[in-house]
Amino acid sequence: MPAYRFEALDAAGNSSTGLIEADNAKAARAQLRAQKLVPLEVHAVAAEADKPGNVNLRRKAFSSTGLAIWTRQLSGLVTSGLPLERALTALGDEAEDERQRELLAHLRSEVNAGSSFAKALGSAPREFDEIYRAVVAAGEQSGGLGLVLEKLADDLEERQALRSKLIGAALYPAIVSLVAVVIVIFLVTYVVPQVASVFSSSKQALPFLTVAMLAISAFVRQWGWLVALLLAAGGGMLSWSLRNEAFRERFDAAWLTLPLVGRLARGYNAARFAGTLAMLAGAGVPILKALQAAAETLNNRAMRVDALDALVQVREGAPLASALAGKKRFPGLIAMFSRLGEQTGRLPHMLGRAADQLGQEVQRRAMALATILEPLLIVVMGLVVMMIVLAVLMPIIQLNSWVR
Repeated sequence: MPAYRFEALDAAGNSSTGLIEADNAKAARAQLRAQKLVPLEVHAVAAEADKPGNVNLRRKAFSSTGLAIWTRQLSGLVTSGLPLERALTALGDEAEDERQRELLAHLRSEVNAGSSFAKALGSAPREFDEIYRAVVAAGEQSGGLGLVLEKLADDLEERQALRSKLIGAALYPAIVSLVAVVIVIFLVTYVVPQVASVFSSSKQALPFLTVAMLAISAFVRQWGWLVALLLAAGGGMLSWSLRNEAFRERFDAAWLTLPLVGRLARGYNAARFAGTLAMLAGAGVPILKALQAAAETLNNRAMRVDALDALVQVREGAPLASALAGKKRFPGLIAMFSRLGEQTGRLPHMLGRAADQLGQEVQRRAMALATILEPLLIVVMGLVVMMIVLAVLMPIIQLNSWVR
């Protein structure tokens, strides 16, 4: 039965809200009246979620971490023998967020109406992507939904852990760079002019470093707004241009050729591709459908094109290892492990090992890069500040020599 969200008044005039299951809105109001409640509003949860501009659409019910935790909880309940409908009911009762309770009530109503769990998840595509639904559908068809959900939770947790480590590695250098830029702009636009005004009445020639710093200060104060405007316009044009698929593909291909970040991007996308393909193949999803879904997870458009081209070759009868071996943007490790998996009949296992090795390599490179960048940024910031301080102190030292 569909789920309805209601607002009603009790005999004392107090307002109450909640969820109720009924065949239609009229039956839901009848149930509320039977409970001695006066219904004020009754809305179907699914219909309410489809309204444009609804507040619930502004933020997902599950975050990346929350979805992994919820999937593992559902896996535990289903594996222990609890029927899916009762498992959804139990998780809905324990949910603290209103959006989660409404979503689970809707899923439960769809399952009670006879829909498969994968089809019920398809009614909320913002919460559960195509890969998630494909894995669940494979688990339902094989009769091992609990085990498949457990693998899915593992994959979500590993993906979130890799993303968190990459963000953590980049966070400190980004903060140091931002603070350095703010401090330099403050010194150049405020401190340097204030000190320079002391020597404006002096007819003596100022040191070259001071003159150069004053010129930079004057340029920043006079044209800094224009530079900032041009940078913002350039960023906006780049963002707009990236919406064009052809330009995005060329941009992503060029990005992969960069010395450091290019290798990180290639390793991260390859690890995600191999991990998704391993999970889908292990769940029993046909290899063509699994390869299609894994290709869609690639953020880099150039690598996505290569993956889709490999899909065409596999559809025409080529082995997966041979199709991937011809794609130079993909690390050779994936083709090697794919060949071993096809030869031994353990393709999902070998792809999972490839994903683990690639993920560990990405983490190692990211941490090494962050370790180098942190002291380097501090040294560069110190040199810039030292030059500004010298530009201010040199006229003072020169003035003291004149007085003597």
